[in-house]
Amino acid sequence: MNIVKARNLACPIDGKRLECREKQLVCENGHAFDIARHGYVNLLPVQHKRSKQPGDSKAMVSARAHFLNSGNYEPVANKLAEIVFAQITDDKETCLMDAGCGEGYYFDYVLNELKGKNAGNDLSFIGLDISKAAIAEAAKRNKQVSWVVGTNRQPPVESASVDVILCVFGFQSFGGFYKTLKAGGRVILVEPGPEHLKELREIIYSEVRKNDPPDLSYLEERGLSLLDRQTLQFKTGVINNQQINNLLIMTPHFYRATKRGREAAANVQELDVSVDVVFRTLEKK
Repeated sequence: MNIVKARNLACPIDGKRLECREKQLVCENGHAFDIARHGYVNLLPVQHKRSKQPGDSKAMVSARAHFLNSGNYEPVANKLAEIVFAQITDDKETCLMDAGCGEGYYFDYVLNELKGKNAGNDLSFIGLDISKAAIAEAAKRNKQVSWVVGTNRQPPVESASVDVILCVFGFQSFGGFYKTLKAGGRVILVEPGPEHLKELREIIYSEVRKNDPPDLSYLEERGLSLLDRQTLQFKTGVINNQQINNLLIMTPHFYRATKRGREAAANVQELDVSVDVVFRTLEKK
């Protein structure tokens, strides 16, 4: 498969297509956005921000990069690549967008798996995250992806121009996804299952709840139907104290836990952690 540059990025101010001119992306109305030294572009206007520095902090990005680069979650990335490949069924150009791509581990893995397939498809990749720190890190990982600072609620891409959206442990905005997808386009959700990180949660919480991913049947009336559901369970094997704390910092549990819970995790020297992940594929009618 051949990797090509995305041609459907849109101005976040007026929605017009952005064209590359030297070191900027510019729309027909003259709105211009600088391409950063590392190759990403910030398409998050001030009016779309809900805080001064939205999204993951540099500390969270660094912790996630160190943990994921160690290969602890490679089975998740491999399963995701397998599911994405199953969505690519013809020889036309296919646009994939990772909505909430973080520091780019999963999208980079998927790209490298797909480009090794013996097929004539042209693929374009858009990595989107609201965190500037995350996108700056992602841009160092793979130059074939169009890395963009932006929001899932209002993705800065042309309407009905994306074939496959990935949302891996991220913020789900089905309104934004629906607008962005082509008819027949797919959303692949990667979400924690009831046993996910149970050993870590038992350390940081006094009570551990085992919840399935939220019901999505209400999306039928909004034009998104559930096509497929798959699960993946495995153990990380014993991870050390540094990896335990990187895992905690990179998840929402770091902020949900009490100070006592975080301190308890910081003192654990080794842990064999359960990974329980649910993959759900939705289709735009």
